[in-house]
Amino acid sequence: MAKTLGGGLLSFPVTHFDASGGFDEGPYREHCAWMLGHELTGLFAAGGTGEFFSLTPGEVETVVGAAVKEAAGRLPVISGCGYGTAIACDIARGAERAGADGLLLLPPYLVGAKQEGLAAHIEAVCRATGLGVIVYNRDNAVVNDDTLAWLCDRNPNLVGYKDGVGDIELMTRIYARMGDRLTYIGGLPTAETFAVPYLTMGVTTYSSAIFNFLPEWALAFYKAVRADDRAEVLAQLKAFVLPYIALRNRGAGYAVSIVKAGCRIVGRDAGAVRTPLTDMTPAEHDELAQLIARVRPGALAAAA
Repeated sequence: MAKTLGGGLLSFPVTHFDASGGFDEGPYREHCAWMLGHELTGLFAAGGTGEFFSLTPGEVETVVGAAVKEAAGRLPVISGCGYGTAIACDIARGAERAGADGLLLLPPYLVGAKQEGLAAHIEAVCRATGLGVIVYNRDNAVVNDDTLAWLCDRNPNLVGYKDGVGDIELMTRIYARMGDRLTYIGGLPTAETFAVPYLTMGVTTYSSAIFNFLPEWALAFYKAVRADDRAEVLAQLKAFVLPYIALRNRGAGYAVSIVKAGCRIVGRDAGAVRTPLTDMTPAEHDELAQLIARVRPGALAAAA
């Protein structure tokens, strides 16, 4: 599973909600099917872009189960996992029941912890399931290379490391020490921005939220990165990624809101975000529409 993930582009489907805020399984599965019609090596259900933090543990299992049914074994389905240790272990077992191939372990809720505490948390989740575990290094859950090496020695199913910190020295230390023991995934917000420099450190793949509404563009960008076509990468960063980031940074929590807005613009409405997130304003929505039209001229006509 881990080797498969490292060989191509990954994406996190948004989670579809109906008018009352409940999970809308039919449109979600249809969206997953549409995404799977393009070239992907892994689908991360109920992840950060899928509003994991807004789902109950039971909903996580339901969402992951829906993605598993739609994927039908064509590629690995990875479930979001997180919160405190006891809840994370329950979510891990639920994801295994739902048929997931692996877990993306997000940071624990709220609290900071020493390396010993983070190590115990990660090991407890690894031992609660037979699934492969990818640890997401970010925010209040940053493990160092010593801790990661210790965990890998003790837990064969710790198979991946996703970086959401952007600490080049730490990433270099981890890759130099662990080598092929792990699959490395780029996980900084709008990962396309960091794809080229991270490739030189063994990070062969990343998760593209933009794939939700511009899959052809996302794949072409990824292929330019892997081909080391720096002129094309820079051109696309200027044309789309950097203006997109500037728009995303207008509001707190917009990393998810802007993706759902993009889906709506191209005719793939996934419903509103759940609170405490807020949707983009109409004016921001229009700005995003014009930006999308710049790189995919037929997108708006197709949506209409």
